[in-house]
Amino acid sequence: MALDDAGQNVTTGATEFDAVVIGAGPVGLFAVFELGLVDVKTCVIDILGKPGGQCSELYPEKPIYDIPALPSVTGQELTDRLMEQIKPFGAEFVFGERVDELQRREDGRFDLKTDAGRTIVTKVVVIAAGGGSFTPKRPPLDGIEAYEGASVFYAVRRMEDLRGKDVLIVGGGDSALDWTLNLAPIANSLTLLHRRDEFRGAPHSVEKMRALVAEGKIRLLIGQMTKVHGDNGVLEAVTVKTADGEERVVANAMLPFFGLTMKLGPVATWGLNLNENLILVDTEKFETSEKGIFAIGDINWYPGKLKLILSGFHEAALMAQQAHKYVHPNKKLLFQYTTSSSSLQKKLGVK
Repeated sequence: MALDDAGQNVTTGATEFDAVVIGAGPVGLFAVFELGLVDVKTCVIDILGKPGGQCSELYPEKPIYDIPALPSVTGQELTDRLMEQIKPFGAEFVFGERVDELQRREDGRFDLKTDAGRTIVTKVVVIAAGGGSFTPKRPPLDGIEAYEGASVFYAVRRMEDLRGKDVLIVGGGDSALDWTLNLAPIANSLTLLHRRDEFRGAPHSVEKMRALVAEGKIRLLIGQMTKVHGDNGVLEAVTVKTADGEERVVANAMLPFFGLTMKLGPVATWGLNLNENLILVDTEKFETSEKGIFAIGDINWYPGKLKLILSGFHEAALMAQQAHKYVHPNKKLLFQYTTSSSSLQKKLGVK
């Protein structure tokens, strides 16, 4: 699928590309930019229904502070800016599909097959799938499934959807604390529940949370959930067991932050060298043990690896230099700067 000027999905039916990027998170999107600069036509495949990866899926409105030149940017804003940046290269997108099979042809190209039966032929494969496929850890409560997506949410898509709600947040990490601080001003009531009075989140977030508790703006409970109450997906209350006994907490929206279960998925069967469920790469071109298959971002490993978005951007730039050699073997690549190269500026549509 390609995105038209209105941002809608447009199926072109193309089945052959210079490169396929698996993963439409920030690093995968920036890979499209770097590949576009060296004339590599790209298709991006992601199991989610939209671009942005974990940034858009898990914390679209949470600020990120370590993107160069952007003192603060939300996950969704970063995604939107990257989508705007890669627009000149006309990449195609396949959303809602997972790459299940990868096979090398005799001519060196690859056949990729998705779980929807789609087959795409490519010269280069770039795995930018973050930590792999991820699913939230579900609270061990009978009947919790009936409320998921209606009253129980494992990520906050839009803060406004929770305005005026009686919110119960469960957890003691950064996500639980961050959303406690962000939602406190707009919720009708907010209760933070954790199994112990110690928190894994940033110390300054813990201090701010405790200040809100002292001011009576939110409530902190130490205990564990034992039962949910409601009907037809509409949550009404949650029974909590504390040191003083059981208590029924009124809540029509619950956010359990118990972490994520990360799985490498089908990638693990592709014959790549792995290190503790991450893909080993070199640091010259971020190529895997298989020629023509690269891994960038959180899914790769090498000595000194830092799981930062900016590290993935660097990896994407070096990957693209080598990818060009496979896609255009008879064409010498002249390194150029976008600030001074008229040919690069033409590709970018700079006037």
